[in-house]
Amino acid sequence: MMARPRKTIVSLDDTPYYHCCSRVVRKAFLCGIDSTTGENDEHRREWVDARIIELATIFAIHICTYAVMSNHLHVAVKVDADKAVLVQWHKGFKGTLLTQKFVKGEDLNEFKLETVHDCVTEYRHRLIDISWLMRSLSEPIARQANKEDSCSGRFYSLPSMALTLRAS
Repeated sequence: MMARPRKTIVSLDDTPYYHCCSRVVRKAFLCGIDSTTGENDEHRREWVDARIIELATIFAIHICTYAVMSNHLHVAVKVDADKAVLVQWHKGFKGTLLTQKFVKGEDLNEFKLETVHDCVTEYRHRLIDISWLMRSLSEPIARQANKEDSCSGRFYSLPSMALTLRAS
């Protein structure tokens, strides 16, 4: 089966539940012991655990369960669009100077408030976007692993996702 873009798979009107999988490339190890080199990368599991716990407090996406394997990880999620608010975005991302002022309750003129509204719309979209979640999970881990492995380039292949229908 050929991979399809996530935007053609995700339909929050049909179900909020999804299963995502990210595989590493270049015969790298996400965690575990490489039988060829004998190198132990088990400590990377803690990187994934810590990052998932952090992202669960930011995104409007509930992490139902996840599994970290030697060369890939699985994440089952439930999108909760009602939870997406500006304060959540600022827990993990800087936002803009205007959105920071808005959250602090500073007075903003009409033009600035309109700009904040546009930002809020974009941030709300990102907080329920599974691609943003997976990117936010994968990027820092890839950077750490590449640094540790003294290499550069892709660490993960493009994430895949399967639609999981909820039981009614």
